[in-house]
Amino acid sequence: MKIKLRFYHLIFCSAIIVFIGCKAKLGASGSEDGIVHGAKYGIAPKGMDLPSNMVYIPTGSFQLGANEISPVSGGGSVSVNGFWMDKYEVTNAQYHQFVNWVRDSLAALQLGFVHITQDGDTTIDWAKAGKINYKDSVLLGKLTNIMLPAEELLNPSRPEIDPRKLVYRAKGYDFNAAAHHPGQPRRNFFYEYTIPVYPDTLVWIKDFDYSYNIAMVRDYFSNASYAQYPVIGVNWRQASAFAHWRTNYLNQYLGKKKLAIGNTYRLPTEAEWEYAARGGHNNFLYPWGNYLKNNKGCIMANFKEGKGNYTDDEALYPARVDSYFPNDYGLYNMSGNVAEWTGTNFINGYQAYDNDFNPNITINATDADALDMKRKTVRGGSWKDPAKDIRVNSRNFEYMDSARSYIGFRCVIDIPPATKK
Repeated sequence: MKIKLRFYHLIFCSAIIVFIGCKAKLGASGSEDGIVHGAKYGIAPKGMDLPSNMVYIPTGSFQLGANEISPVSGGGSVSVNGFWMDKYEVTNAQYHQFVNWVRDSLAALQLGFVHITQDGDTTIDWAKAGKINYKDSVLLGKLTNIMLPAEELLNPSRPEIDPRKLVYRAKGYDFNAAAHHPGQPRRNFFYEYTIPVYPDTLVWIKDFDYSYNIAMVRDYFSNASYAQYPVIGVNWRQASAFAHWRTNYLNQYLGKKKLAIGNTYRLPTEAEWEYAARGGHNNFLYPWGNYLKNNKGCIMANFKEGKGNYTDDEALYPARVDSYFPNDYGLYNMSGNVAEWTGTNFINGYQAYDNDFNPNITINATDADALDMKRKTVRGGSWKDPAKDIRVNSRNFEYMDSARSYIGFRCVIDIPPATKK
């Protein structure tokens, strides 16, 4: 028995010697009291400032799909996490910045305005790309990859950029697919896509036969007078590409400033959109209440008041994104003006939502998938819709590859809790 006791005693002493010998490596917590205090992560970089022209939507619960008659109708009570949402719909000017970035990137690549990093990656030399003069006919002659062919020019002496060739390339990781296929290599869930980004300006004619809208085709996206109007003619894929670009555009800036990166812009889920539109009120018909005019007789949104009556709200088409009145969260035009894409696939009824927290259904449909898989939920109603279609619980859908003269979008962003409000 004594021999055994001594044997165990020696092992214990050896263990102490080993741990003492590793003292320098195990001291990450700064404490040597034998208590697990947790590893130090080092000095974390400071986070981004509060996002410009976005408002914070606090964590909370609400009745999804409820109305003033039946507060518990629809999908029942659900909870959503806090997030930041664009105060206004994405404007023509903002989307133009995206289009111009794509144009300048493609031009810079063809002109050789690039840097090669130590890792072999190619980056744009923005000091040169930002100064490209698109009125220089000699330079335009070198940009054959993005120019209209001569036979498509209205005036052969005036070269033009071909909007069909302004293509955005995106890469990412499909977390949803990875979660449902455990054990597979990460590379199986990388995605990459290319998409033309220029809006379909012809939607004004496509959507309304026997109606004169040529002026809107010509001016709405290109004329600076409409800079602060909501972008339209953008399909779901293009809206998602804008959010992807906006994320990278922000994180590149934050990286240069040595600030924390990783923040992601995206389209809101259907539940997030309705929760934000309600402004903290469960039983409202509209974002501002249960009425269409305030006590001063002012119409609260841009919608169609009756057959043939589009103008009592002082707008025939979409209005500026800062028009009318915000809801109690400070969001403008959550009802009317333009309907808005969400990130959620459209399923008839709310019963398909299995979760009562952050409910969402997202299908990354491909061209080969069935049409039902390509239906995306559209919320808010638009300038062409009657009052019943601009209620906060009204739902509709559009196919993800379709663009309309009455559908726009806004983005949300998840910012870590450490960020100040």
